[in-house]
Amino acid sequence: MEKISVVIITYNEERNIRRCLESVMPIADEIIVVDSLSTDRTEQICAELGVQFVKQKFLGYIEQKNYALKFAENEHVLSLDADEALSDELKNSLLEVKNNFSTQGYTMNRLTNYCGKWVRHCGWYPDRKLRLFNHKLGKWGGINPHDEFKFAQKENVKHLQGDLLHFSYYTIDDHYKQVEKFTDIAAKAYFDNGKKAYLLKLWISPVVKFIRDYVFLLGFMDGVTGLRICYISAMATYMKYYKLRKMIKGKQV
Repeated sequence: MEKISVVIITYNEERNIRRCLESVMPIADEIIVVDSLSTDRTEQICAELGVQFVKQKFLGYIEQKNYALKFAENEHVLSLDADEALSDELKNSLLEVKNNFSTQGYTMNRLTNYCGKWVRHCGWYPDRKLRLFNHKLGKWGGINPHDEFKFAQKENVKHLQGDLLHFSYYTIDDHYKQVEKFTDIAAKAYFDNGKKAYLLKLWISPVVKFIRDYVFLLGFMDGVTGLRICYISAMATYMKYYKLRKMIKGKQV
């Protein structure tokens, strides 16, 4: 049977971390939490559950996840966020995989809970993620805050049955706060990479985003929740490019 290291990054996750850790304990051979100097009970809860706890000032989502991989003793890593947990079906799939690792990476569907409602449309589901992989063969990449594990060479991946449960937002205010935070990060990453923000893109992109998510990706099937999600997502697209334009103009002054 192959061993799995579970790696999680945290910051002030006392609301979520116990659920996350307890869900992975049946399949984990070691659990590593890399924490960005939390000021709440995150460390205490991790200590109660006996997991390895490493403190590291936040380096950026991609950089922090790559740093965390250094502590994994096993080749195969299951990478989770603190607000995620394994469904029972996904746990069973992972236990089966431990008996027969037949490829270097495994994807899984992520199902998001928004203010108490499971969201199955809006482009939020199935939201397939590569989260179980041989970490010796790649590293985290992408553009902050949207990270993705990338193999150095092309590798075959398989898909696991079961959902990765994502407890993203407990209140609508949580959603707005994350949009503010993530659009700051995304705009800065775009700016650092020389991305442009033309005026036409600023106005057209949010409209396209809303129509795609609400109409073509069936956001309307999630009722009022779907409408709210699609509206806030479109607003986030606008804010990202608006903030990028401000940075570019500031540089030109």
